[in-house]
Amino acid sequence: MMSAKSASAERREVNNPHMKEVLFVEIGSGCDGHGQNVTKAAARACRNAIEFNSIPSVSRLVPGGYNNLRLHVKIGTPHPEEVDVEKCREIFPYGQAVIEVVQGGLSCGSGIAIDELGDVTDEMVVAIAAVTVGFGSIE
Repeated sequence: MMSAKSASAERREVNNPHMKEVLFVEIGSGCDGHGQNVTKAAARACRNAIEFNSIPSVSRLVPGGYNNLRLHVKIGTPHPEEVDVEKCREIFPYGQAVIEVVQGGLSCGSGIAIDELGDVTDEMVVAIAAVTVGFGSIE
């Protein structure tokens, strides 16, 4: 149960450097269990973040509708320098996506390396994506 103090806690708006108005933030994860392909894991994380959503009110909330959405996509992965950012951008059907890839995610052993699946090692790579959705330019 929420205490009276926490229920009345003051909210602070935080300026976002990528958009004027933030509507929501979605989180997703993705893994490449074989092949050590961080782009595949990152693209799966992006898809996972948005795949279970329907936002029918965007055309009423966002001036200019879906094409004027701004997306800031922050992806954490064990090998950020290997991510093909354009492949991740293709996941988003509309809006203007700024994609930032940082060190993060997870790398762990799968216990098996299968040559036919492209494995060089038994490493599994996991990526996490945070997709901030909003609108408006920062001036």
